[in-house]
Amino acid sequence: MDRSTFLKTSLLSALGMSVLPQLSFTALQETYSLDQLIGKGNPDIEGDSYTTRMHRETWKAFQKMKAEAAREGIDIELVSSYRSFQRQKEIFEGKYRKFTSQGLTPIAAIEKIVQYSTIPGTSRHHWGTDIDIIDRNAPRPDSVLRPQHFHGEGPFCKLKEWLVKHSENFGFYEVYTDDPDRKGFKYEPWHFSYAPISIPMLKAYRKLDIKAILQQEKLMGSVYFTDEFMSKYISENILDINPKLL
Repeated sequence: MDRSTFLKTSLLSALGMSVLPQLSFTALQETYSLDQLIGKGNPDIEGDSYTTRMHRETWKAFQKMKAEAAREGIDIELVSSYRSFQRQKEIFEGKYRKFTSQGLTPIAAIEKIVQYSTIPGTSRHHWGTDIDIIDRNAPRPDSVLRPQHFHGEGPFCKLKEWLVKHSENFGFYEVYTDDPDRKGFKYEPWHFSYAPISIPMLKAYRKLDIKAILQQEKLMGSVYFTDEFMSKYISENILDINPKLL
């Protein structure tokens, strides 16, 4: 091998080694385990409290957004971030027991629950990419997560106006918009998702057999998750969201 050929081969090898780790990292980030997708374990989740635990990249982006908002007198406060499968299961089964004990049929109880709460294993909060936020500097009403607090004369109007203008610059998008044609969960002006991570996670999530997974987990009421119910639930509650997050 002559010197020019040797140098050329060495250069190409070096370039290959420098690019390979990046390609491997990208591929790894687009491959998610079942546990990651349904909230049963994720090595990328960091934080030491209910309101600070989230995907490490979400946390970095959130800190940048929070710092920018602070320049205009807004102190973005996290009300909710990462939520595990077990925690969502406790919420769901608690409501299921309550409603069925009040006389509702299992199916009616489930339909009532999913008006406002996700079924365990189907919550976007499982991914560590989604956050519920308010303004710490504003007067705090008894129940903070109400749409009226973010509009009109509500205490979080300034926050809402700021988010409309700036949140997408940091990768955060409102999930359950006020589009009158949207079905599924009610309008949530406080719920934002970090798109660079949540979009590929949703793409991977859509490949799962959610019904089979939930029945295998022996979730209370899951025997009533018919194919028709699950098809409607996935279409409306999981996929009928801000189209920018699909």
